[in-house]
Amino acid sequence: MKYLKKAAFFLYRKLFALCGRTVKKDHRLIMFESFLGKQYSDNPRALYEYMSLTHPEYTLVWSADRNNTHVFEEADVPYIKRFSLPWMIQMNKATLWITNSRLPLWIPKPHGTTYLQTWHGTPLKKLGTDIETVHMPGTDTESYRRNFTKEASKWDYLVSPNRYSSDIFRRAFGFGGKMLETGYPRNDFLFSGNDAGVTDNIKKALGLPADKKIILYAPTWRDDSFHTRGKYKFDLQFDVEKMQRELGDDYIIILRLHYLVSENLDIKQYNGFLHDFSKHGDIRDLYVISDMLVTDYSSVFFDYANLKRPMIFYTYDIDQYRDKLRGFYFDFERLAPGPLVKTTDALIREIKHPDPDRFDTEEFRERFSYLEDGASSQRVMEDVICHLKKKIV
Repeated sequence: MKYLKKAAFFLYRKLFALCGRTVKKDHRLIMFESFLGKQYSDNPRALYEYMSLTHPEYTLVWSADRNNTHVFEEADVPYIKRFSLPWMIQMNKATLWITNSRLPLWIPKPHGTTYLQTWHGTPLKKLGTDIETVHMPGTDTESYRRNFTKEASKWDYLVSPNRYSSDIFRRAFGFGGKMLETGYPRNDFLFSGNDAGVTDNIKKALGLPADKKIILYAPTWRDDSFHTRGKYKFDLQFDVEKMQRELGDDYIIILRLHYLVSENLDIKQYNGFLHDFSKHGDIRDLYVISDMLVTDYSSVFFDYANLKRPMIFYTYDIDQYRDKLRGFYFDFERLAPGPLVKTTDALIREIKHPDPDRFDTEEFRERFSYLEDGASSQRVMEDVICHLKKKIV
């Protein structure tokens, strides 16, 4: 069976490359993918929504992981199963690929296809070739760096949320294409969807109470804590019973784990206080309904800063994460737009008594959020569409 799978994969790779040389290009077809085909979300979703409204002449299709097709059916968007034969043909016909994470290295970019990489976060932790020692399973530091830059060499465009990120992306990814320094398209929703009518409807759809404040807990993954390659472990590192006892009358906590985390947390005993929305379609809904964010080193805080709401950083393992796993690009302890805490008691105190002066910092906004204005999707796509039209002429 193992040899049959290897043979089938080898044949599929050969057919994909052959399609790239023989399939006729469709100059109106755009393929979208978010987080390996698992979500209808993030920057690709924002760009899809913009194109649907403003450029109906294009055919827009999503690449869907075969175990997550229900996500696209529920969203009522066209999709093709990732790695199927129809997907192979459509990927080679497409004039544009839009994705927010790396495609498999074996996939060649066909002649005549433009590759728009949106990425998925402003970097705090080191990325790509800037990582000094890689702790992820199934690779080593040299291979990881080599593969990262090989994939990035296929990108024609890379979206950047700010000048700070542009400098890091170009170096860490070895990127030599065109940088679109536009702000992140996904954050357009934080301007257009941040009103009482929208947030009330989201709360109702998620079955959340209207009379309690909402804490969004959105931590990142740990490179050295994994089950297998691409499937990472995560455990709640605070005392949930104490949190519920101290906060349960006024607050609920909604969880959003990183897409690489494979845990299915058992939270039945905290029903009504903890709600796991790690599988919810798009974190943007959770942003706008929450009253505050608790995170660690995840790039979610750069996005959430646009809402100008309290943020608390639960950094119980900061010494290990900063000094051994990843390293940071700036003095996180000084510039973080909120307090850093390491214990459950300190976390509870900060939740009960948030200090506005700790999260609404002008220095932070001027460096990271100055491009966010609700029009990033337009800036990205009008640039790329202009390029596509020139290719046809």
